[in-house]
Amino acid sequence: MKVLVINCGSSSLKYQLIDSDSEGVLASGLCERIGIDGSLTYKPEGGEKVKKDLDMPTHNEAIKYVLDALTDGSSGVIKDLSEIGAVGHRIVHGGEKFTSSVIIDDEVIKAIEECNDLAPLHNPANLIGVRTCQKLMPNVPMVAVFDTAFHQTMPKKAYMYGLPYEYYEKYKVRRYGFHGTSHDFVSHRAAELLGKNYEDLKIIVAHLGNGASISAVKEGKCVDTSMGLTPLEGLVMGTRSGDIDPSIMEFIAGKENLDIAGVMNVLNKKSGVAGLSELSSDFRDLEEGADSGNEKARLAMEVFAYRVAKYIGSYVAALNGVDVIAFTAGIGENAPTIRKMVMEYLGYLGISINEAENGKRGEDLTISTPDSKVTVMVIPTNEELSIARQTVALV
Repeated sequence: MKVLVINCGSSSLKYQLIDSDSEGVLASGLCERIGIDGSLTYKPEGGEKVKKDLDMPTHNEAIKYVLDALTDGSSGVIKDLSEIGAVGHRIVHGGEKFTSSVIIDDEVIKAIEECNDLAPLHNPANLIGVRTCQKLMPNVPMVAVFDTAFHQTMPKKAYMYGLPYEYYEKYKVRRYGFHGTSHDFVSHRAAELLGKNYEDLKIIVAHLGNGASISAVKEGKCVDTSMGLTPLEGLVMGTRSGDIDPSIMEFIAGKENLDIAGVMNVLNKKSGVAGLSELSSDFRDLEEGADSGNEKARLAMEVFAYRVAKYIGSYVAALNGVDVIAFTAGIGENAPTIRKMVMEYLGYLGISINEAENGKRGEDLTISTPDSKVTVMVIPTNEELSIARQTVALV
């Protein structure tokens, strides 16, 4: 079966067409600046990447351009849309309503809409993608795959905040977690690479990118994760602050004459390593800056690595031990310096670093030495393949 995977943002759309039999990517690309001026990037399997400026006033046009590219007579990878067996949609927030992927119908759409206030920037955009695909491919089954679903196995003691219980009852204020498709894929892949039963392992996954989160997986279930009601909680990230004293919001608001929206803008878009370094949210820039003597860039890297190591330590306690620690995502896969900085805190677990293996990037690796008591791995994530697999399983 050929599965089209759609990740629809407010002004962008990522896509992949995947052959579920071979799990190969037949084509992939990105629509950007939807509603502004618009561009389509398209790369067929074995072909050259092409970028075109196209008029995209809405997501309807964007998805139509994607489908036209896939069926193009010269560079397309399918003859017509009838070859697409299903569409898998990334949906950011499923609240407590969805604990797994589901086939989309009117009731599912309504339930997703009811979660909109938990992810106001993401869920409405995700649903635009769903409705547009339904319009253009009315007879093709659609599946919703939720970022939050993997973490719905957390026990109540892990997801409840120390707030009045009525806020949970009335508004479902609790920790949900994100990057679920990545944590799911990587934790399963770790067991597969080790040739061990997934349910027998205690696994910590460190998804480290511009957005970053850590999860603890025990007996095949997520028991804790670092992001919360929103993706702002947890690790220091590219532009997000991560965990802070909540009173800082009131303090800064008074000093800077900001309203709540202004403070949230600072915490989400002006903080993290970008705010600390006053340089960049890109770790390549930070590493280059640190190597050139930029102390703020060095500090930002140290703060990031320290927070990651602290979360790993807390999850070792939550799991009462750990068998595998897996790094993934842009930084986790491609920043050996950050991985080493984190691992230098983990000697108490009996971990030693394999310098030669850690120097590699973007491939399945074991970066701990054979005599280490805990296996530390690098596993490239593949959220699109995870979505495709879950889509095929349902349809």
